[in-house]
Amino acid sequence: MTISTTKKIAGVAAAAGLLFALAGCGAAPEDTTSTSGAGATSGAEKPADSNFKPCIVSDDGGWNDKSFNQSAKEGLDKIAAELGVETVELQSDGDSDYAPNLEQLVSQNCTYIVTVGYKLAAATVDSAKANPDINYAIIDDSADVDQDGKTDAPNIKPLLFDTVQAAYLGGYAAAAWSDASGVNKVGTFGGIQIPPVTIFMDGFVDGVKKFNEDNSKNVEAIGWDVAAQNGQMTGGFAANDTAKQTAQSLLDQGADVLLPVGGPIYQSAAAAMTEGDVMLGVDSDVAVSDPSVADKVLVSIMKRIDEAVYTSVKEAAAGNVDVTPYLGTLENDGVGLSSFHDFESKLPAGLTDKLDALKQDIIDGKITVTSVSSPKA
Repeated sequence: MTISTTKKIAGVAAAAGLLFALAGCGAAPEDTTSTSGAGATSGAEKPADSNFKPCIVSDDGGWNDKSFNQSAKEGLDKIAAELGVETVELQSDGDSDYAPNLEQLVSQNCTYIVTVGYKLAAATVDSAKANPDINYAIIDDSADVDQDGKTDAPNIKPLLFDTVQAAYLGGYAAAAWSDASGVNKVGTFGGIQIPPVTIFMDGFVDGVKKFNEDNSKNVEAIGWDVAAQNGQMTGGFAANDTAKQTAQSLLDQGADVLLPVGGPIYQSAAAAMTEGDVMLGVDSDVAVSDPSVADKVLVSIMKRIDEAVYTSVKEAAAGNVDVTPYLGTLENDGVGLSSFHDFESKLPAGLTDKLDALKQDIIDGKITVTSVSSPKA
């Protein structure tokens, strides 16, 4: 049985030795403490250390983003239930929550801390340096804040994803769909111009280009320029009017397929879309994580964040902490396309076979798919 309670932490005391420079007081973090006991499944052995306590902190997208953060939390929840251990799960509502949330996890005796996202890199490095006896994992960043080519603390494990490979397949599928519809225009926009976002957009645009080359077509991709590395951004990951207006601007230019990259901003894209428009999900299988938009999600470009978190925590619990970076690729199923679900029967003939062939060519090295934002594991 899993018992979860949610409460707001009224204040956070600064932990001695932590060198966090706080710009101000953000919204109070959400603390979800879970304990799994008699009902735990047998998927993992009991921790080697009886004090093992895995914990996690979100970025400002929050746990209910149906995407990035939610996937990470699901991975931790799954392994915690199997191990029968207590966890602490803190939600960040803004950038100023990151450092205090990490202080709170340290003060609650967490022994393995997962930080969700690129935006937490600096705070993670500071916390890891101040607490060398605690092990950390960070998603979508190498924790190389000083940019010397090395992770900045020896107790941080990067969980990285070469998402450009899967996004390439997604771009190809989007172009095939738009070509079949007779529109011949697709668009993409992101939340914040950071590598974990732009890597999707690079792969998407290059996949459209590959479709055109293979089929002598001229599907146009708008919203992102791979060469110039600039394009449409909302400035955040919130599903708000700005995100909806950004999606609307691409639709107004004639696109009938959208790739919104940035957690909940897909919700704003869905709100702007009309009959005949479709979109691609990111990170999770959005048609499953958010059934309310399933009829609009052609396919999702997935990072299997949940599995990466699950595996890293399971290994740490067994006493096998390995800080070697994990890199998710098509070859190891760390990234990939979801099912097309209800759109499967409506796809252009031969598309799924072509995508399978492209996937294998990428795995075999016959096609090189990369991005300036591809992680260096």
